[in-house]
Amino acid sequence: MHLQHYRLYINGEWIETEETIPVTHKYTGNVIATIAKASRQHVEDAVTHALQTFRTSTLTPSERSDILLRASQIAAERRAELELSLVREVGKTRKDARGELDRVINTLRISAEEAKRISGEMVPLAATPGSENRLGFAIRVPKGVIGAITPFNYPLLLSTHKVGPALAAGNTIVLKPATTTPIASFLLVEILEQAGLPKGHVNIVTGSGSQVGDWMLDDPRIAMYTFTGSAEVGTYIKQRSGLRPVALELGNNSPNIVHEDADLALAAKLIAQRSFHNAGQACIAVQRIFVAESVLDRFTDIYLEEVRALQVGDPEHPDTDVGPMISEAEAIRAEQWVQEAVGQGAELLHGGKREGAVLHPTVLTATTPEMKVNCLEVFAPVVTIIPYHSIEEAFAAANDSAYGLQAGIFTNDLNLAMRAAKTLEYGGVIINDVSTYRNDVMPYGGIKNSGLGKEGPHYAIEEMTDLRMVVMNLKP
Repeated sequence: MHLQHYRLYINGEWIETEETIPVTHKYTGNVIATIAKASRQHVEDAVTHALQTFRTSTLTPSERSDILLRASQIAAERRAELELSLVREVGKTRKDARGELDRVINTLRISAEEAKRISGEMVPLAATPGSENRLGFAIRVPKGVIGAITPFNYPLLLSTHKVGPALAAGNTIVLKPATTTPIASFLLVEILEQAGLPKGHVNIVTGSGSQVGDWMLDDPRIAMYTFTGSAEVGTYIKQRSGLRPVALELGNNSPNIVHEDADLALAAKLIAQRSFHNAGQACIAVQRIFVAESVLDRFTDIYLEEVRALQVGDPEHPDTDVGPMISEAEAIRAEQWVQEAVGQGAELLHGGKREGAVLHPTVLTATTPEMKVNCLEVFAPVVTIIPYHSIEEAFAAANDSAYGLQAGIFTNDLNLAMRAAKTLEYGGVIINDVSTYRNDVMPYGGIKNSGLGKEGPHYAIEEMTDLRMVVMNLKP
């Protein structure tokens, strides 16, 4: 079988390198492609061309919008190819891959729309005595070269969430995808090229984060960094970036509260469906399920019935609900966390079985706050069910976390829902749905160790532009 090979993309040219990196099928373990491994010189060349392009680009907002809209249409036309690629290189089920493609198409379209809406504001300078002849307004201008570093779990969508708004705002990009799932980013670049994006606007360099990522951080010509990944790496990027701005979308250990007045059937169904999508490898995946004591048994019974119905196995099979994790090593790590929790007194209600990189949906109870499955981001198909006596207790437990990305609460009490919105220390509070809900128009981002800045094309464009003040001294 002939393996596909992906070369670096610098200034509109596909560049070969001396070293390559294999990409594997996450379910079978077979090598399905190879990618070029960038050197420091390749990274410097990519930044050089990105900067030159930024300074000389003549693309108008309407032209940028047209390119992004065409890219959205091309992604829709190439849907089957893109979905299958995600299934193979990430291990996503066909259902999860279909959902990612829906959002990619939508995010490109939203970015195209936002390219035409970038505006500033009038500033009432004349209201200040002595400035009666001054006219003031602020405009938004692109920052320059954006350094984008993306993770393995949603490689096509999260690259789109960085590249789409960056282009819409008039920036250029140097993109470094995760080496375990890089193909999606190469396909995105192909789509943008096919859509008519001129050379130099998007450049892609591949290699390890400790090398390529560091070389990008070392380059002062990169005006801003946007990163999705772990809190540890996000902290490192913030420390290394100096005064240059960063947008960091990091981890979480999402709480989901089921109150005593909730629609238990709805809560159990939605939480079960979304507890294990993408094999639990999502920053906003359900992890801690807080359930009112008075409905604990009923909820648990319904929830476990839903979980038992999930199909586990080959992600290429259309009926599969839960496929492999990104690697067997990660599945072993999660399995060890589960075994450690059981050894410390937790009760295993379902799952815990591992077959290679596939960890079956796992449900624990009788856990304690200091167990890894509660206090850290498990990033695996593992959840804990935790009873609570009062809603105040639930809020306090939910907030007892170093993270703060998104939380969910199920309740039919409007006043309680609004209390949750004000009390839960998270960037997003989702009411009568799970913490995993994300609409691509939302201002998406967290607090505490969950990061800085917001994604969603409108809000990402604000992050990726500078507000420039203009003052005119008019003749009396």
